[in-house]
Amino acid sequence: MSRTITKALAVAAALSMGVTTLAACGSSNSVDESKGKVYYLNFKPEAADQWKAIAETYTKETGVQVTIETAASGTYEQTLKSEMAKDQAPTLFQVNGPVGYARWKDYCDDMSDTAVYKQLEDSSVALTDGDEIVGIPYVLESYGIIYNKELLNKYFELSDSSIKSVDDINSFKALKTVADGIQKHKDDLGVKGAFTSAGFDSSSDWRFKTQLAGVPLYYEFKADGITEQPATITGSTLQNFKNIFDLYITDSTVEPTQLSSKTGDDANSEFAFGDAVFYQNGTWAWTDLSNAGVESDNVGMLPIYVGGDGEENQGLTTGSENYWCINSKASDLDKQATKDFLEWMITSDDGKNALASEMGFSTPFKTFSDMKTENPLIDAYCESLKAGKDTVPWTYTMIPSEQWKNDLGSALLEYAQGTGSWDAVKTAYVDGWATEYAAANEG
Repeated sequence: MSRTITKALAVAAALSMGVTTLAACGSSNSVDESKGKVYYLNFKPEAADQWKAIAETYTKETGVQVTIETAASGTYEQTLKSEMAKDQAPTLFQVNGPVGYARWKDYCDDMSDTAVYKQLEDSSVALTDGDEIVGIPYVLESYGIIYNKELLNKYFELSDSSIKSVDDINSFKALKTVADGIQKHKDDLGVKGAFTSAGFDSSSDWRFKTQLAGVPLYYEFKADGITEQPATITGSTLQNFKNIFDLYITDSTVEPTQLSSKTGDDANSEFAFGDAVFYQNGTWAWTDLSNAGVESDNVGMLPIYVGGDGEENQGLTTGSENYWCINSKASDLDKQATKDFLEWMITSDDGKNALASEMGFSTPFKTFSDMKTENPLIDAYCESLKAGKDTVPWTYTMIPSEQWKNDLGSALLEYAQGTGSWDAVKTAYVDGWATEYAAANEG
């Protein structure tokens, strides 16, 4: 496990989810059953339409049936369990890293003979188990605080703004100074708040109980030299978590009492319509923002500053929780059809365009060297690298279970609404980790 986790963390060093709802997509084109079939359980609802379209293209071109089903936000694990129990189980699925692999290792085929492995720019980013290649990352993603350049510059021009450039927002102290100033002058700036609503509907809460939680977790792991999943955590950086979460819910477009019903679409719209200057999300959000009318030259992305040690040189949080795995229990014919489909996805013009342009992914394959991204949030990551910033790895891939995330999310919402204490957040964060780790590893 140690080797696997170390390699998963290396991805970032070198360089989001109730009752299950499925969006099923299959091609109506004539198929040749003798060629096998592909069934992909997609993790990303925001890319459901693009996967449907590319599946139809592939079937039309090859005669191989490709079925795409997309799990609703927040339901991937339970959906995967349900689908794997069926006679026609997915031939292609994904795990989120070492922890996810530990749950599904009996279903993960060796992928060392696949084109997607052989075409990796850096083979060390693959998930391994001994000598076997058990998972291939198909996207590297960054997240942080997306900002509206025009509105932020409007704030800098105010006579009482002490910070005059985005380059000077390089710490939590600076971020709070700017956010507090925007909130104070929201009427002058024509906004409803500094930050979009920190919604706790299932379409949005993953931004906080998972991704935001990963930043203070990084600083704890960094201080303690942790490189593999620990059985316990101390919560030594929980004050940093509180710092940024308090800022999100006080310098906001809405009152904290409204957060339980606020959705991801609400936050996207608030940012797109200029109601907020800041929006925590990642490179994958660009498609929705672009569709909502946001201009690419009007957005940038800052790191999530929480008051951590040495954060002045902090870059964006970058990594992957998206590893393709081939079902080892599928027939040999379907396994080969799945391998061929993946090869086509990373080598054909249609496949590459779907991944890089239509889905907006930053991919780790050699075959994409000729592809130009039109995603300004990926550009922000590249600029961070060029500036020599320290990329923050995705430590939250070591979170022991979905239950840990859900319990933390509930505690955060109760705290935000004033019906719970920060001590309850600490209990969910620290004690919950030990409980869930034990359940996963000793039960």
